[in-house]
Amino acid sequence: YVDLFAQLEKPDGSVELPFPIWREAFINDADAELAQAAYDKLNPHPNNTFKDSISLSKNPAEMEIPKSYINCTEDTSLPHSLPWHPRLSEKLGLFRLVQTSGSHELCFTNPSLLGEKILQAGRD
Repeated sequence: YVDLFAQLEKPDGSVELPFPIWREAFINDADAELAQAAYDKLNPHPNNTFKDSISLSKNPAEMEIPKSYINCTEDTSLPHSLPWHPRLSEKLGLFRLVQTSGSHELCFTNPSLLGEKILQAGRD
């Protein structure tokens, strides 16, 4: 998506995905009406959040705090060759894996299920 975001970046540094891309990659578990309604609520996203490096005082795997990872199994917002889990989740070290069906935008398609999974992730 790096090249796509560079092409879509506006003068103010924000990006907005065209509806067809957002529909198929981010909210592929919604019907057309819900997908459009959710899309209409989106705000432009600052592209620098994708480009700028972050600085952490400690590697997340070394942090002595409980960690959980919610993996939405139908999330296709990243290419299959670069999946969220386990590629990013394994950087947490020891973590609780919470799996759920749903897309990247589970907050729109099934907010109750997402709420249950958040509670499950923080159960202790």
